[in-house]
Amino acid sequence: MKTTNPLASLMGHSPFKPLQEHMRVVSECIAEVPGLFEALIADNQEGVAEYKERIFSKEHEADEIKNNLRVHLPKSLFMPVDRRDLLEVLVMQDSIADTAQDIAGLLVERKMSVPEDMAEPLMTLVNRCVDTCKCSASIIEELDELVEMGFRGFEAERVQDMVNELNLIEDETDEMGMALTRTLFSKEDDMSAVSVMFWYQMIQWIGDLADYAEKVGDRMRLLLAR
Repeated sequence: MKTTNPLASLMGHSPFKPLQEHMRVVSECIAEVPGLFEALIADNQEGVAEYKERIFSKEHEADEIKNNLRVHLPKSLFMPVDRRDLLEVLVMQDSIADTAQDIAGLLVERKMSVPEDMAEPLMTLVNRCVDTCKCSASIIEELDELVEMGFRGFEAERVQDMVNELNLIEDETDEMGMALTRTLFSKEDDMSAVSVMFWYQMIQWIGDLADYAEKVGDRMRLLLAR
C-alpha cells in the first residue's frame, strides 16, 4: 500500500501545480522550434514569421504563469522543499522559453540562409535539443508523486534515472553542436564574417535549449539529495 507524506495534505494551495503548468506551456513553445527551422531551410520566410508568432505567444503565456506564481508564492511556506529551490527551477524553465524567443526573433530580424551541408545536422541538433526539453518536462510532471512519497523511495529513484537520461541526451547535443560549429568554420572562406558570427550565435542558442533543460533536471536532483 502506498504511503502518503502528511506534508502533502498540509500544503494547501500547492505551488507545484502552476510550476507544472508553466513547464507545459514552455514545452508547447519549444515544440514550435523544429517547424521554425524547417521553414528556414525551405527558405519560407512567411512560415518563419508564423512560427515566430507562435513561439512569442507561448513565451508570453509562460511569463504570465511565472509572474503569477512569483507573486502568490509566500515567503514562508510549510513545504517539503525550500521556496528558493522552486524559484530556481522556475527560472531555468523560463530560460528555455526565453531562448526559443531569442532564436525566433533573430531569424525574423535578420534573414539567414542555411549554409550548404548544414541543413541535416542542424535539424538533428534542433530535434535532439527539443528531446532534452521533453525529458525535463517529464521530470517536472513527477513532482506530484515525489511530494506524495516525501521525495524518497522508488519514485525518487525513478526520477533520478530520468535525470541521468537527460544528462546523457544533453551530452549528445554538446557533441552535435561542436560538430556543427566545425562545419560552420570550415565554410568561413565562402561566407561573410557577419554571417559566420550570426550562425555561431545561433548554434550556441540552440545548444542553450538543452543546457537549460539539463539545469532543470540538475535542480530536481538537488531536491532529491536534500
